[in-house]
Amino acid sequence: MTIETAHDPATTAAQAVERLRLAEARLARRRQTECGPSENARAAMRLILERADTGANITPTEIAQSLAISTASVTGMLDRLHAGGLIAFVANPADRRSKFVVPFDRDVDPDAIDPVTARIREFALDLPTDTAGHLAQFLDRVREVVDAECR
Repeated sequence: MTIETAHDPATTAAQAVERLRLAEARLARRRQTECGPSENARAAMRLILERADTGANITPTEIAQSLAISTASVTGMLDRLHAGGLIAFVANPADRRSKFVVPFDRDVDPDAIDPVTARIREFALDLPTDTAGHLAQFLDRVREVVDAECR
């Protein structure tokens, strides 16, 4: 007995998302051992840069909460980013026990931190405006499902 799979648009989209998820998992494993800062370190740098760009500050605890990792993991990761010259720490004037994490070199190109995002942005420029919006909504819904799993 042969199981036939439907080739309707919904199945095609779901299969494409599954291929993407598998590719992301493979990339995360490679980044753990082979190519520079970990996925968490890249995500932390994006957060730090985004906050700095809005004129807001971010603490190590907020980074840990945002990435859903332990503060101990964040401490080690931030120490490595600091040693690499990517971030600095400044005292929180309202609470001397806490510190803010700031980008050390504001000339750092965010695309250099994550070249995959830069390439995806290039591809997105080719999408028709109405398609880009629908695709973004679809992917946001997929992300919500993934984020909600095992919580």
